[in-house]
Amino acid sequence: MRASLALDLAGESVHLLADRALFWPAASLLLIADLHLGKGEALRRGGIAVPRGGTREDLERLQRVLADTGARELCVLGDFLHGAASGGAWQEDWRAWRAHHAGLAITVVAGNHDRHLQRQAADWDLHIVPEGLRRGPFELRHLPDAGSGHVIAGHVHPRVRFPGLPGRWPAFWLRTATTILPAFSRFTGGVEPLTAAGDRCVACLDGLVAALPPIRA
Repeated sequence: MRASLALDLAGESVHLLADRALFWPAASLLLIADLHLGKGEALRRGGIAVPRGGTREDLERLQRVLADTGARELCVLGDFLHGAASGGAWQEDWRAWRAHHAGLAITVVAGNHDRHLQRQAADWDLHIVPEGLRRGPFELRHLPDAGSGHVIAGHVHPRVRFPGLPGRWPAFWLRTATTILPAFSRFTGGVEPLTAAGDRCVACLDGLVAALPPIRA
């Protein structure tokens, strides 16, 4: 496994991975959020000049994480897509990747960017579910709203400052009964979380994870 931080969530041992993913060993389940496949092409169609290859690079990272953890199941917590579910050369990258992982069960908790995905779920070999999928003590969501279990969600793209390093870094945001994952896609922005007393953040620092001190009242 790559650099990670082990901790207890709702009585279960999980690992926060430097590659912006959460691994739950007991369920052999890898959780990521905000994959945003095809975002670069969507922006280029809108006239914004951005580099090519972002989807391929994200899928290569995901392949490494799956190999490192040995996860048998992948769950994407929303925004699997960025734009339309048809058209775009990036889909060739996805289909080749999916064929290489044909035995991997993939569930997508539908996010706000996934409205076109439901109609083509079978073609993409995905299982699409609405907000609030229950797995053990966890409620899996895209939006980090309150749930009936410990919520694991995405959508927010948390980024934090880390002492001694410039800029802001993707981070896990740990709140009471809620864990918000960083965006898995490298090609995303983010926001600095509005933390409250007792919250913790774990920064992803290019191959390392580092916990920041808990927020005090």
